[in-house]
Amino acid sequence: MADLNPDQHAAVNTLAGPLLVLAGAGTGKTRVITYRIAKLIQTGITPSRILAVTFTNKAAREMRDRAQRLLGRRVKGTKPPEISTFHSLCVRILRRHARRLGYPETFSIYDRGDQETLARNALRDIRVSTGTLRPGDLLSLVGGWKNKGITPDQASSTAEGDKVELAAAAYARYQSQLKAAGAMDFDDLLLQTNRLFAEHAEARFAEATRFDHLLIDEYQDTNDLQYRIVKALADRHRNLCVVGDDDQSIYGWRGAEIAHILGFQNDWPDAKVVRLESNYRSRAPIIELANTLIAHNTTRHQKVLRPFREGGAAPRILRMEDENMEAEQVVQQIQQLMLGEADHRVPPSDIAILFRTNEQPRAFELEMRRQKIPYVLVGGLSFYDRREIRDVLAYLRVFANPSDEVSLLRVINTPARGIGSSTLEALIEYAVKEGKPLWTVLPNALEELELPTAAISRIEAFRVLIDGFRAKIGSIKLSELMRELLKTVDYRTELERLHPGPGEAESRWLAVEELVNAAALYEQREEAPTLLGFLEEATLADRDDFGDDDKRERHAVTLMTLHSAKGLEFPHVWLVGLEEGILPHQRSVLEGRGVDEERRLCYVGVTRAQDTLTLTFTKARMKWGKPRPSIPSRFLMEMRGDTERARRAGEAAEAMFRKAAEAAKQAEERAAEAPAKKKGRTLAKRR
Repeated sequence: MADLNPDQHAAVNTLAGPLLVLAGAGTGKTRVITYRIAKLIQTGITPSRILAVTFTNKAAREMRDRAQRLLGRRVKGTKPPEISTFHSLCVRILRRHARRLGYPETFSIYDRGDQETLARNALRDIRVSTGTLRPGDLLSLVGGWKNKGITPDQASSTAEGDKVELAAAAYARYQSQLKAAGAMDFDDLLLQTNRLFAEHAEARFAEATRFDHLLIDEYQDTNDLQYRIVKALADRHRNLCVVGDDDQSIYGWRGAEIAHILGFQNDWPDAKVVRLESNYRSRAPIIELANTLIAHNTTRHQKVLRPFREGGAAPRILRMEDENMEAEQVVQQIQQLMLGEADHRVPPSDIAILFRTNEQPRAFELEMRRQKIPYVLVGGLSFYDRREIRDVLAYLRVFANPSDEVSLLRVINTPARGIGSSTLEALIEYAVKEGKPLWTVLPNALEELELPTAAISRIEAFRVLIDGFRAKIGSIKLSELMRELLKTVDYRTELERLHPGPGEAESRWLAVEELVNAAALYEQREEAPTLLGFLEEATLADRDDFGDDDKRERHAVTLMTLHSAKGLEFPHVWLVGLEEGILPHQRSVLEGRGVDEERRLCYVGVTRAQDTLTLTFTKARMKWGKPRPSIPSRFLMEMRGDTERARRAGEAAEAMFRKAAEAAKQAEERAAEAPAKKKGRTLAKRR
């Protein structure tokens, strides 16, 4: 406890009743949570009666590791505290109670790729072309509805506008296909848990009585469903500790409600509030800039960061001619740091370039390559998004749940078995007509449909293959099962056939081997490893949980969006593109409600820097092939204390954006009218 400052000490030692810990950037919130867990156990609370929930697997792992180091041998032989993400918690709850909701206990969890396949099928079923409504747009609308707890029926009754009405109809079809496949998507994990608690009091009571203490990390990022789940679990014992920072609430676009942390004392009137304001990350001049910026948000809990690390260089604000000059100068400055004198040479892993939009890194990547500086762009293709990994996981999902139609259709002809598309279409049509999963009706379909003899024998062989491996589940190790599967279907030969380029097949095969290694590590780590458990871990994995990115990042400059940077820190940070329309983003300015969140996003970027911070903006930036003058971001003026200039910059930007939006709208209308006018002129000529 001597390691804690007075505020941290107060948070750790408040062990009963509701507690709000307002943890500013870099103030040691993870330390507070883990020390509080240790303190609860020290005072006699059974470890397994403590639940801590956070948002990412990475954060959960870090919390778990720190708690274990603190507790040491004290909890050996006892069940440890449960520390997990919201989605992992909901999976465990739903595995115990899924049948109450009409789902099998072995339900599959669909990732983004599976969801897009299902969305495409749903649009096809209601005869909507992907040109009218794209699968990605449908999933965005469906995700928004689910995060607000809106069912397909409710979406249909409230939908306004042709596109939204079509999406509501597709939502109903999408959801019915999910249920028929015995599957849920990510948003369902929260939605169905909330539904379980609302409709089944006995299930809610059973889950609420599993724990006596509940700790929630990053509470400012909770959406409405997570908020309701937390209340259901904490209402009985009221020992709820939430830790967060309203100044770092940056996920409103995906449903996070800042009102939850701002209104915590309304929900829990007897709550104690502890503010953590000592920042251990950044130098004093950086903290001063951050405090000045965030003070312009009026709807927030009052707190001021105090720097623990005094001294340091003042942040620099640099103006560049255009985005190419911006990239050249920033990369040149980075190069000087990396090639400095031996005693002051900076490794590339200590450097980050942060940006607001996904378009911005292009110029920096080009310049990094020119100067041969190693870099990693965070947010690229996930290990689990690779085709070969999705193929192997699809087989495992079918072993666990043959009703999972998306996975079944993925592997039924992978590797190629000579089962043609016309055969598959006939089988799917038969399953739809019967109203049952494809796997269930396969035997009858093969008897009743007039299929080629060769196709029937190939499908029968596939059924035998799947049944044979399903019978082995539990009797051999999962990693051995995977190795046997890959050998049986000769998947390596399939990769060599699909990727004849030098080294490509080998690279993809190594990725498959890495997945088998992951299964072996999972088996070593878990006391009771299961196929379902491994699939959950793979499906719910963070984007940075796998592959060799971590190895590369130790020797590379990091390029990442501000949203991705939350929770990280770097000794040297360049925050680029501080212009109206970029940060704050044009959409937020036009909507008139998102500038506060954009300011919080800028604040997150500033507080990632430990030692040095450089802010850049351009005089002009290329748009649609032409250079357009830029307006410096109002946030730059706010950081320098010039509120009046910041106000004028905001007004000028809004006027410019509205004018551009109106011009674009008129151009769109003219384009829509053009065919009719042309047709009229043609008819007039004919007359």
